[in-house]
Amino acid sequence: MALELFHRLAEPDSAAARTLVRDLRLLEAVNFRNVAFDSHAAALAAHRGARTPALWDGAQLHEGLAAVRAALEAAAAAR
Repeated sequence: MALELFHRLAEPDSAAARTLVRDLRLLEAVNFRNVAFDSHAAALAAHRGARTPALWDGAQLHEGLAAVRAALEAAAAAR
């Protein structure tokens, strides 16, 4: 299952999370979900999330930049 990054375009922490995805060479492993779209906001809410950035790894939602960074670094190390 692909990772899902829930983000907002104009939010600095979301921008940092998107940059981290690129820097860790995870672009092919991550689906970007802009919560400005109702369907993406609903998907975040379905995972019981409210803050962005947030990363769904198929089992757990990681909310906030620090948690997203840790999860992305773990994903990159596991590749």
